[in-house]
Amino acid sequence: MALEHAILVSLAERTASGYDLTRRFDKSIGYFWRASHQQIYKVLGRMEADGLVSSKAVPQQGRPDKKIYAITEDGRATLLAWSREPTSMEPLRSAFAVKVRGLPYGDRDAVLADVRRRREQHLATLAFYREDEAHTFGDPAALDSAQTAQYAVLRGGILLEEAGLAWCEEILALLSDPSARPDGSATP
Repeated sequence: MALEHAILVSLAERTASGYDLTRRFDKSIGYFWRASHQQIYKVLGRMEADGLVSSKAVPQQGRPDKKIYAITEDGRATLLAWSREPTSMEPLRSAFAVKVRGLPYGDRDAVLADVRRRREQHLATLAFYREDEAHTFGDPAALDSAQTAQYAVLRGGILLEEAGLAWCEEILALLSDPSARPDGSATP
């Protein structure tokens, strides 16, 4: 997937300025597809030149005009064609997993502190996602199709955070087994 597709999805949901798009990426889309503000603006310019989006200048009081972007028919056709393509599995690259695997050869306490830090990050993100779920999607049975798709992505994020949290807890439990530790101590 390219950033273009994430932008097309966002604009299919609702027109937006470049600033509004960057805020959406910061608040929702960015949890599973990251892009800097500069990348978004650069890609928007290219997409407009390619006819996938159009913009309209909106005058602002005391500030430069704001451009509001909308998906075009060509953009919708591109999004439709892309939705029909099978999605390949994304390869997992994890510095964290390599660090845990290398624990016997590095600073054990530092690696375990990193596992605990990661566990806390999963807890915080999971709490944020669950709060968003309760606030935004209180009654999943009453959602329209667009909301259901957004809810499905949020549920995926919740499941990933739960899995990450469980993995960190399992790492800490495995490494607290005295027989698994070179020095025989029991506290990870």
